[in-house]
Amino acid sequence: MSLFEAIRLALAQIRAQKLKSFFTLLGVTIGVTFLIAVVSIVGGMSRYMRDELVGKIIAVNAFELRHRPNINIGDIDEETWRSYRTRPRIRKEDVPPVVEALPPGTVWSVVSENNVRAESRYANPRQVLAFGVTDDYFNIRRMGVASGRLIAPQEFALGAPVVVIGKDIAEHFFPGVEPVGRELRIGGIPYQVVGVAEAQGSSFGISFDRFIVAPHDAPIYRLLNQHGVIDAVVVQAESVPIMLEAQERVRQVMRTRHRLRPSQPDNFVLETSDSALAFWTKIRGYLVVAGVALPAIGLVVGAIVIMNIMLVAVAERTREIGIRKSLGARRRDILRQFIVESATLSTFGAAVGVAIGLGLAQLIAATTPLPAAVELWSVIVGVSVGAGVGIIAGVYPARQASRLDPIAAMRQE
Repeated sequence: MSLFEAIRLALAQIRAQKLKSFFTLLGVTIGVTFLIAVVSIVGGMSRYMRDELVGKIIAVNAFELRHRPNINIGDIDEETWRSYRTRPRIRKEDVPPVVEALPPGTVWSVVSENNVRAESRYANPRQVLAFGVTDDYFNIRRMGVASGRLIAPQEFALGAPVVVIGKDIAEHFFPGVEPVGRELRIGGIPYQVVGVAEAQGSSFGISFDRFIVAPHDAPIYRLLNQHGVIDAVVVQAESVPIMLEAQERVRQVMRTRHRLRPSQPDNFVLETSDSALAFWTKIRGYLVVAGVALPAIGLVVGAIVIMNIMLVAVAERTREIGIRKSLGARRRDILRQFIVESATLSTFGAAVGVAIGLGLAQLIAATTPLPAAVELWSVIVGVSVGAGVGIIAGVYPARQASRLDPIAAMRQE
């Protein structure tokens, strides 16, 4: 008997015994459904964290030299916080040797940041997040403007009192008027708004459009940091290998400047999107394991049900088996028929489970804040495991069927 013929007979049995087939594949369907749904939600959360949260803070193929991490996901113990507070700050005089060590194919920007009080003639004063940056910042962040222009190189060089503002800042301080060309006072000093940045979006209810950007050497610097101190040097490379090389060079420069011995750990951080997501990556691993292990219980139950149903099928079809053997069916033909029938049942159940799981994941994404992203490997694993469960569960009943004596089987009523 060919494989296709065995599958055809298996499908015929499913159509003939719909209720029994439904209960047979129910366990596999439930197990695969939850496997797909859980893995899709975990995958969606991972992409959301990488692209929408960390990806909007740390640029592509970039790292940030800081005295401590800027993004902290998970619990940080008190001892770690104490070590952060005792670390030396990154200073302006660190920038030239760091920049000199960078390989070709990199760009960089100095960044200082803090919350400052801003006001305009059109709205009440408000605390806003302010950045003092050097001229490649907008290129690194791939930030354009919705109106107006970016800060010009001459304005960076002169430390001119000009700013580019986010969409939320424009809406609050300049309601109903065009902000470009108008005055925004920061620390009592008037700054001219030269541009409104493109919308940056939000994450977990936190808006990324509530900011102002000014030249690093503008008067705003005294509100952002102590004299001579900066918050970060942002370095972006053309590719990941160049970025890794740049990281190692910067690490060696900073260890030398901080007079660290080989046995001493770094007292600074080179933060990338991967390092910022290290805690989430660990949690994601646990969630994926749980998402695979818990549905496995349903698959085990499904395998037991399939085995019992197939044993009942063997008992009910004893006469049929005897007739097939008397007509020349070999033992392996009977064995193959029942294994294929079992595998077909479970594979069909797995396919239904994949469809329901994808629908459930999309429903959760549409009705809750949880994102969902289908992981191709989970679909392949779901279908493969479903087929495997059917094959394993069908071996014993198939062997029982193949060993039946044809004469005794034909006498069976």
